[in-house]
Amino acid sequence: MTAPTRAAIEAAMRRAIAQAQRVKGSTYPNPPVGAVILSSVGDVVGAGATQPAGGPHAEVMALREAGQRAAGGTAVVTLEPCNHHGRTPPCVDALVEAGVAAVVYALADPNGVASGGADRLRDNGITVSAGVCAEEVAGGPLREWLHKQRTGRPHVTWKFATSVDGRSAAADGSSQWITGEAARADVHVRRAACDAIVVGTGTVYIDDPTLTARLPGGGLADRQPLRVVVGMREISPEANVLNDDSRTMVIRTHDPHEVIQALSNRTDVLVEGGPTLAGAFLRAGVIDRILAYVGPILLGGPIVAVDDVGVPSIARALQWRYDGVDRVGPDLLLSLIPG
Repeated sequence: MTAPTRAAIEAAMRRAIAQAQRVKGSTYPNPPVGAVILSSVGDVVGAGATQPAGGPHAEVMALREAGQRAAGGTAVVTLEPCNHHGRTPPCVDALVEAGVAAVVYALADPNGVASGGADRLRDNGITVSAGVCAEEVAGGPLREWLHKQRTGRPHVTWKFATSVDGRSAAADGSSQWITGEAARADVHVRRAACDAIVVGTGTVYIDDPTLTARLPGGGLADRQPLRVVVGMREISPEANVLNDDSRTMVIRTHDPHEVIQALSNRTDVLVEGGPTLAGAFLRAGVIDRILAYVGPILLGGPIVAVDDVGVPSIARALQWRYDGVDRVGPDLLLSLIPG
């Protein structure tokens, strides 16, 4: 038996991350986890991801594909294998029964009920190591779930499109399209993976959005987020946001904290409202990430991406830092987290 090289382990972990990303949004209340099985000579023989609640976890899916080739091999998993019996048996039992020689995972399980898998594996003579590609996993498919574990509340992302000079629409109110097709397609992928999309009644009144996740061909994605409309203004019963494409929740409040409380059983929430709603959520301090799609155009004019955020001077500016800058077609996607 030859132990896999560090490069092989990291490549397997990135493949496991891709597996987890593929099922993100479909596994609640379980985390989206990916797993890859390497044979005793280091070949990839199995890969899998967590199935919807009540279904097999990532390790079991990967072991099923690997079959007997898992014996003496290495399991590479994005999260420490679980050690409790919920709707399904503990993943550590499946790994022990498969006869793997080693388990490598990125992050320890912060859930006290499910943790302890590493110790169980060691007790059964399996070599265990942690921390491989930990930052990629923590900032990737497990970002929102880990936040929910730490804070008890959903992770909230403010997503918006803007011109390079910070305008969300031209002076006449037109905003289609500030960004290109690739950016819009990326947004639909993110919508399909999130639990809820929040907009204000003003956005519903002005833009009449559908707030659905769509496939490249224009059809509806299999999974649709809950549509949440916030504000005191009445909305028309004919509004697109009330159609049958998905479920809709109307919350009669201007308080972002009340919105968060109403969505407390969710994990991943997108705020897509206009400048007033965005400003309210920022002032309330409940935005955990900003995703800004920046188009290479100049618009000028009075319609900015966000209204008052409670900053009286440059010395009191809200501090954020970049955790990602990517090209999406001709546009830039900026990811920021609180500084």
